Amino acid sequence: MGNDGGSIPDRRDLVRTKKKAEQADKANQTRAKWFFCALSKRPLQEPVVSCQLGRLYNKDALVEYLLDRSAYGDGEAICGHIRSLKDVKTLKLTTNPTKSTAATAIADSEDSRPQFVCPLTFKEMNGSQPFVYITACGCVFSQAGLKSMGPSKEGSRSPKEDEAVKDDKGKGKEVDAADAELDLCPQCGAKYSKSADIIILNPTSEEEEKMRFAMELRRASEPAKTKSKKRKAAAADSTEPPTKKKHQVHSNSPAPSTNPNVAATSRAVAQSLAVEEARRKAGMSDAVKSLYGDPNAPKRKETFMTMGTFTRYA
Repeated sequence: MGNDGGSIPDRRDLVRTKKKAEQADKANQTRAKWFFCALSKRPLQEPVVSCQLGRLYNKDALVEYLLDRSAYGDGEAICGHIRSLKDVKTLKLTTNPTKSTAATAIADSEDSRPQFVCPLTFKEMNGSQPFVYITACGCVFSQAGLKSMGPSKEGSRSPKEDEAVKDDKGKGKEVDAADAELDLCPQCGAKYSKSADIIILNPTSEEEEKMRFAMELRRASEPAKTKSKKRKAAAADSTEPPTKKKHQVHSNSPAPSTNPNVAATSRAVAQSLAVEEARRKAGMSDAVKSLYGDPNAPKRKETFMTMGTFTRYA
């Protein structure tokens, strides 16, 4: 154990410790959420849409998925809650003005620079701070920038928003108490509710669970789909009995016109047949006539089964 040219083993050599689990790079995860489509994993390109869970998609990739749900292997896990394009909102994004300058293009690569910014604070949409969008119009802002604008009430609106409200009043639209509580979008002037019309982009896992629960509640409260008038009419026609259909067709169609020459010819043929029938019966014997019987003679109660025999009920 020493002075023999050997080595003294340490605890690290004798005891095997469990390796630590590999952790994903948070910077790469954040970059993937804010720079790339959640479905196709391609860089975000306008038009960009977002679902009620705040995920970002390229619209062309989402349309491809809706047409063929097997186009992407993990499509059901990512956007299986999307039923149609009505469940997503096209976002109105503000392009980063510093992205196209020559100095920044040399200093930074084209992919490392955020494409979009907040139109109020010009903060870049890179995941370092939360961004939200308004479901009524699709405008995207940073959460801090939208809060800094304060409530857009009378006297605190921008000139564009005041013109929108005055235009509504000039057209005779009533402004009720619910509309008075609504705020106006600082970019386009659309009315929205802070409690129901704001969706957080790329939320945390806890926030996403709350948003999913709210989405399911909204879908549960949706009225059942009703058939259109044309489909109802087609279904009613298909369930009607054929006799009724025929009757309706005949009653609605005009009466067919008859040719007087054809009618006269048919009457002449009927008269000639009646004369021949009378001649043929005139030459018949009594035995043959008895087979036909006299139609004017009273009918007997007995039949050929009881004729000439005694029965109690005859």
